Amino acid sequence: MELRQLRYFVAVAEELNFGRAAERLRIAGPSLSQQIKALERDLGVRLFDRDRRSVALTTTGEALVTDARAVLAQADRLRRHAAGLSGGEPVRLGYVNWRPSDLAERVAGLADLRVDAWVLPSHAQAARVAERSIDLAICWVQTDDLAAYELEASLIGADQLYAVSTGTQTSAVAAKDTVVLVDADADSWSSWNLYAGQFARDTGARVVRIDDGGITGPAFFEQVRTLRQPVINSPKGQQAALPPDLVRRPVVRPAPYWTWSLVVRRDETRTAVRAVIKALTDGVGALGLDVEGVWLPRTDPHHDLGRP
Repeated sequence: MELRQLRYFVAVAEELNFGRAAERLRIAGPSLSQQIKALERDLGVRLFDRDRRSVALTTTGEALVTDARAVLAQADRLRRHAAGLSGGEPVRLGYVNWRPSDLAERVAGLADLRVDAWVLPSHAQAARVAERSIDLAICWVQTDDLAAYELEASLIGADQLYAVSTGTQTSAVAAKDTVVLVDADADSWSSWNLYAGQFARDTGARVVRIDDGGITGPAFFEQVRTLRQPVINSPKGQQAALPPDLVRRPVVRPAPYWTWSLVVRRDETRTAVRAVIKALTDGVGALGLDVEGVWLPRTDPHHDLGRP
């Protein structure tokens, strides 16, 4: 059980409408529904009676909503107390699976930076910034996300994706001759699925739909062996060691890149937060995205970076 799930519970209890609650929380409706279901599983109770037309608190839900509000209020008091003891409120940073290796050194002396322990998907991290659970996130975002959540993004990193293939051939492969995997678990793989879909539409790559979580890890390697075609590796698998029967192949015409943005609320005015942003983005440059033959989704906020 997480504090954010309690916030979601209280919002739905007050709105008695998942759509309005999602809009208020600035998260996607399916994500809100998933989190409420997860909370119900953790607590072992049903909090809402719902059908297509209405949402109502169960008797148990009515009994627990007061406790949930009290827990959230106590958490807020604890944060304020901790901020007072430390001499200032810390800057909270969330990330997905990548962050600068010299993160601590870059911000030393500028702020009390707390790297959040919850390593969540990109869309979830962006939503957490919008709802003020964290101050900054390193994640992949689209321009629509920035507009909907009232966020701004600065380029902080970029991964050139490659293909994984069977055999011993390590030469470059054209994007149109690759496969991209799209997983049925949209809550976990929302950002990747969007990226993969746009890549396939733009390049002619083949889409294969899966339901085994095989975007990364051993299940991914099994997909490569089964398909016997070069399969685009996701950013979560960038540093993974390959089994001896598989090889890495560069992808060209075009070369796909995945960007990492440092995301913050547009209305963020805290000096410490802005200082961290400056320290992490100064001198970053175009990171190779400004050369011919690079592919980024049209919805990527850095799509036109360095291009005439």
